[in-house]
Amino acid sequence: MVQPAQPKLPSWTKWGGAVALLMCAAALALWLRQPLPPPRVVGSKQITSDGFPKFSFMIQGSRLYMNEAPPNRFGAIAQVSAGGGQAAMLDLPIENLFLSSVSQDGSELLVTSTAAPGTDRPLWSIPIPAGSPRQLPEVTGHDAVWAANGKLYFGKGNVIYAAEHDGSNSRKLATVPDLPQAFALSPDMTRLRFTLANLVNNTFALWEVGVDGSNPHPLLPGWNNPPAEGLGNWSPDGRYYFFESVHDGFHNIWAMPDHAPWWRKRSSVPAQLTTGPLQFGNPLPSPDGKSLFVTGIQPRAELVRYDAKSGNFVPFLDGISAGDVDFTRDGQWVTYVSYPDGVLWRSKPDGSSRLQLTYSPMQAALAHWSPDGQQIAFSGLMPGKPWQVYLISKDGGSPQALTAEAAQDTDPTWSPDGATLAFGHHDSVNPDQTFIDLIDLKTHQISQVAGSQRIFGPRWSPDGRYIIAITDVDNAQLMLYDVKAASWHPIKIPAHFFGYLSWSPDSSSVYFDTVTSGAAYYRLRIRDSKVEKIADLSKLRKFPNQFGPGVWTGLAPGETLLIPRDISTWEIYALDLEYP
Repeated sequence: MVQPAQPKLPSWTKWGGAVALLMCAAALALWLRQPLPPPRVVGSKQITSDGFPKFSFMIQGSRLYMNEAPPNRFGAIAQVSAGGGQAAMLDLPIENLFLSSVSQDGSELLVTSTAAPGTDRPLWSIPIPAGSPRQLPEVTGHDAVWAANGKLYFGKGNVIYAAEHDGSNSRKLATVPDLPQAFALSPDMTRLRFTLANLVNNTFALWEVGVDGSNPHPLLPGWNNPPAEGLGNWSPDGRYYFFESVHDGFHNIWAMPDHAPWWRKRSSVPAQLTTGPLQFGNPLPSPDGKSLFVTGIQPRAELVRYDAKSGNFVPFLDGISAGDVDFTRDGQWVTYVSYPDGVLWRSKPDGSSRLQLTYSPMQAALAHWSPDGQQIAFSGLMPGKPWQVYLISKDGGSPQALTAEAAQDTDPTWSPDGATLAFGHHDSVNPDQTFIDLIDLKTHQISQVAGSQRIFGPRWSPDGRYIIAITDVDNAQLMLYDVKAASWHPIKIPAHFFGYLSWSPDSSSVYFDTVTSGAAYYRLRIRDSKVEKIADLSKLRKFPNQFGPGVWTGLAPGETLLIPRDISTWEIYALDLEYP
């Protein structure tokens, strides 16, 4: 039987199939070359609930260890279950400690004493859950961390070192332009990432260096100008690097792929993971990588005054979220800085005639009225620049910068005739470059006050006779400058770690607060150095100031203590992650 002939397919059909296969292959190749998408946050859980400020934390097993600042302390160490619960303070034999790291087996904590950023201090190992502290005998430094490879990494000035677990056999890895902080070792143990902090220009950039000290370089040059990134950590599998960044004043968590399969393109552009209303920071992946622990902060203060009759703190100026308050000499006008945005305002004491004087992105602090009540001198901060001294009219206008952008210039205080300002020229890295300057407001000439090295925070007495200030070594000593005699004299009193200073209107006394154990507010009589305790501050939650630990304090008319109470929410959260 003869089979019928098969129909012949047209040539376009053959080629069409081939083209379709090629198109599918091209689409697949294009898809595979798309950048690997970032993980997504698909849920969250609040871990802590005490409200205390938490500066950093780390995980070991099922426990989170963290630095906290409860009332009356700013160097406490606490622990909490990684699943959430009540945080418990560790009972440690040394006060005001800063937690640097936890050993890989969870048997000991690495701690140092709290100090200014970048200050080299002794390191201590403390066994947990109990044991006597042991100082690492061969090392001093800052920002030390025990890494998974068993090594100790730390900074000493702007030099990065590696050492054995106990601090022995330390060796220099690399010298970097500014202070290295917050070290993290990559999961493959080949790279060390850290935050490079410029404490003059107030910038923070992510950097990387090989564990052999090779190729130190910025991680995201030009990505955020000025740079405001740091506190990064890798996911356990090394696929992603999580870090904190500030854009337009908002703190959020970002993720950047660190490596990808060879067939997928790796994006070099970070992706934002969180969006307000909280300020998010300190990202730390869980050991299984399924969660990301972060701090979530809603900063807010309540301005209160101390009522001597009842011994209570009651709202002042309707309990506005503000501090850095100053009144004109006749009491008719008040200026203050709103928290947390750092905006300078002025108004009548009843809140009328309110006028905003500064605007974002500038942050203001430490504002003081001129003796004639027509101008306000204040400390101002612009992104990527040092604090400077500014002058502005009480009726507003453009703030006038009085100092150059070479160092931190803060704490302007007026001479009684309004012709001169004294201010602090501060360098936290080089203490010998901390001193007090005078600026003539007519000529704008600046001169250094003789003998003021390592002294800061000046306050000119209303009668012009004295300037009182604080030594830069742990804020431990009050110094009195006799303007006419041009000489300094220490004031020896049993208080230590001084906060903010305020003169009484008659220049007979100075008020001050202390910020360590036994925190209180005092009055010092100048003629005989007699000290009187005015108020106990140890139980009050205090809103942190713009310059470090401690809180702003000042006086309202009638020599009444003013202080911002901290009513912020400041907790640790676990964010559930979904990976592509």
